[in-house]
Amino acid sequence: MKKKRRLLVVFGTILLIFPPVSARPDPLNSMSLNGTAGLYTVPSGYIGWNKRAQVGLDLGTSYNFFSGNPIAKIGLSLFNWVEINGAVDFQPRTHDTSNTDGILGLKLQLPTEKTGVALGGNVQFLTYQDNYTTAGQLYTAVTYRGEFFTWPAETSLTLGYTFRKGNNDNIDFGMGFDLLLVPDVFKDFVHWVVDFSNFSYSDQALGTNAWYRGCLNTGIRVDISAIPALNNFKFIFDLTLLDILDGERTIGMGFSFGIPLK
Repeated sequence: MKKKRRLLVVFGTILLIFPPVSARPDPLNSMSLNGTAGLYTVPSGYIGWNKRAQVGLDLGTSYNFFSGNPIAKIGLSLFNWVEINGAVDFQPRTHDTSNTDGILGLKLQLPTEKTGVALGGNVQFLTYQDNYTTAGQLYTAVTYRGEFFTWPAETSLTLGYTFRKGNNDNIDFGMGFDLLLVPDVFKDFVHWVVDFSNFSYSDQALGTNAWYRGCLNTGIRVDISAIPALNNFKFIFDLTLLDILDGERTIGMGFSFGIPLK
């Protein structure tokens, strides 16, 4: 517990050095592991197509190399304030039984100006060796933009609550940042993403186990759509180290594609 408190203090101090000043005009708004716009496990305060399209569609996939579970993801942004998202987590079969989980989420972005604020939640349909259960999460997410040594950055904070059967509920906390790396060299292409939370993308996650000491994830996010000819779309590639402080640390990768529909 003392190690976890020290980590929270250090990580919180890093986040507080990003003053909320104007940065790049549009947030990247890539997909988290469960389909909502965000970092890896921490959702952002924006929907997937914030002010870029009245209707926008995101499709994505993630893969954990060690646990071998691909995740298929989808997000639909509507009217600059509603996001409907979902994911199917194809976890490895156990004793010839399916362990596939489903996640269905909703996010509502509030009409704030300089800071993204959203209310969201999800319902999780979980399976383990043909035993079925459900879980749910409600959260508030806040994202503000700033600079770190003149490099544009976005900091996201999440506070929520996870509901489980058996009165084993938890208060959720997460924070992280998306830092545009060396923009003088890499332009808007390369992002360093870090997040820490005491919850994961689902209550039965593989490779991002947040039950004991929380979960710290980091990686490189490449925005291929920074190419001028592709600016109206999203092409985003992730290479990620998951749960890097614990013995179950793994490597993951992901890709997402987005298109404006209206």
